[in-house]
Amino acid sequence: MPPTRVAVAGAGAFGRNHLRVYRELQAAHPELVTLAALLEPDSARREEAAARFNIPAFASPEALAAAGLPLDAVSICVPTIHHAAIAEQLLRAGLDVLIEKPFAASLLEADRILDLAASLQRIVAVGHLERFNPAVTAVAQRLNSPMFFEAHRLSIFTPRSLDVDVVLDLMIHDLDIVLSLTQSPVREVRAVGLPILSRKVDIANVRIEFDSGCVANFTASRVSTEQVRKLRLFQPHQYLSLDFARQELLSIDVDPSGAAQTHPSAGLNLQKLDLPRAEPLRLEIEDFLHSVRTRTQPRVNGSAGRAALSLALEINKEIATHAQRAGLL
Repeated sequence: MPPTRVAVAGAGAFGRNHLRVYRELQAAHPELVTLAALLEPDSARREEAAARFNIPAFASPEALAAAGLPLDAVSICVPTIHHAAIAEQLLRAGLDVLIEKPFAASLLEADRILDLAASLQRIVAVGHLERFNPAVTAVAQRLNSPMFFEAHRLSIFTPRSLDVDVVLDLMIHDLDIVLSLTQSPVREVRAVGLPILSRKVDIANVRIEFDSGCVANFTASRVSTEQVRKLRLFQPHQYLSLDFARQELLSIDVDPSGAAQTHPSAGLNLQKLDLPRAEPLRLEIEDFLHSVRTRTQPRVNGSAGRAALSLALEINKEIATHAQRAGLL
């Protein structure tokens, strides 16, 4: 089988990382993947990236198609409002697609992409790269009826990704992870959020209850004075604390025999797990390439991306409703 020939659409911050990882993978495994083209409408970005990665670059999907380059797959790293239009054009061109999160700007657009991909038998992966964090993989292997999650994702303000609010920008990572771990429908959503330095919501707090009885609290901010990316979960006889940035997982197990009743620490077993370190984006792209080559579903497929988007949009509706009740609109 020849190497998978890939393109990247978008040469912004996310796109440059995809270009870098594809080139690193090509250097390590030239028999598996070739970085073949770039799609970028901005002329300065296009010329800079084309020169840096020594690949042909095009201003539009039409120009790319006219060139007649043989391609198999593409990473779509353009602003969210363009995800659907670019994805549809490239799917019709016969390419499998990896779409950066959030999947689309609306559920209608997400469904259009999914329906088109199904009709054309194309692969759709969604770029929730935190799913590939080694600490998340370790948590998934230790699940036992989780009953409470607490997620904090705080970031220092930057002008990046201001086309979406903090729920679609940051919190959606944790929404996707908790949805994948609970495997339970959402029963109730309560949310509050405020714009601080942009015209969209910059800080939000959310409480979600699932049909299983599990409850999850989420806090996301892009106007923080520090970077925090942590998730904690409680399940019978165990507490797990995950640090995304450090790729660390702390486990505290409780002896159910009652030993702790005689001495507070007698029934506790604290363990910091030894996890392999890896770049989540590289693991995500490797998973996508494997799906393209084997025609199997990626770890985060289009349906998972739609589910996270649907919950994020429901949260935004609740934030707007709360703001109206509080007289903030």
